[in-house]
Amino acid sequence: MCNDSGYVPGQIPAAYLDFESASGKPYPPGPEPLPVPVIDNHTHLDFAPGKAGTAGVRAAMDAAGAAGVRGAVQVGTDLASSRLTVQVLDEEPRLLGAVAIHPNDAPVLAAEDALDAALEEIEALARHPRVRGIGETGLDYFRTGPDGVERQQYSFRRHIDIAKRLGLALQIHDREAHDDVVRVLLEEGAPENVVFHCFSGDAGLARICNTNGWRMSFAGTLTFKNAGNLREALAVADPRLLLVETDSPFLTPHPFRGRPNASYMVPHTVRFMASELGADLAELGQLLVDNTVDVYGSWSTDDGASA
Repeated sequence: MCNDSGYVPGQIPAAYLDFESASGKPYPPGPEPLPVPVIDNHTHLDFAPGKAGTAGVRAAMDAAGAAGVRGAVQVGTDLASSRLTVQVLDEEPRLLGAVAIHPNDAPVLAAEDALDAALEEIEALARHPRVRGIGETGLDYFRTGPDGVERQQYSFRRHIDIAKRLGLALQIHDREAHDDVVRVLLEEGAPENVVFHCFSGDAGLARICNTNGWRMSFAGTLTFKNAGNLREALAVADPRLLLVETDSPFLTPHPFRGRPNASYMVPHTVRFMASELGADLAELGQLLVDNTVDVYGSWSTDDGASA
């Protein structure tokens, strides 16, 4: 099967043929399209080689669409990528955006006395009508040592405040910091829509999310052989709180782990979720779409285009 985008299941999409990861590995072949097109809740098009220009973004989304991924949330992690996010939102109707300062960057900016100014610009960028999230923000105790914890938590609290005042979803980066992430959310009062991006917790954290109505977005890590904790979390998660993402170009699902990721790879994770849950693939796809739109709103544009 081939379509106007040149997408052929089992072959590397044409938009990615000339690009490799830093390790020199090629992009994976495209999966069979999903019966109900879904939305990639979290991607970084600015990280993907050659994809940051308008034509590259369009080609990337064409490949995704051919695989049954009708839209995506492009996520900023610093000022440069957040500015680029706002730029591409004006050019590609299949994208919504989120902007933030990544928790690992917060201590660096704070040491330079530049964090507050950066957060002011993030808030300004977040006022774009197609920016629907503040993220990715949160806490990361894996890459930042104890000396950066206080500054990370300060930044996280500021992002929570921005999300609440602007009525936007909060996309959380949580790495080896589950207890403090939950504590800060409860202390500050969480925004209406909270998304644990690339959910990395266990069944216990999933139950906390169920209690608070916080969304759990599962990435390709769910398919990894050593991810029993994630599969246990999926099993107890409230289906109404489930989302799916790539976090591309990272976290490529099995059996292509280690190769670069892209939004067209979402079907692997959705199929794995359906298998684990014993769910009908089309019904799960529609549920994921409904959940995603409930968080971010419609992808429709004023000129009638939609994702």
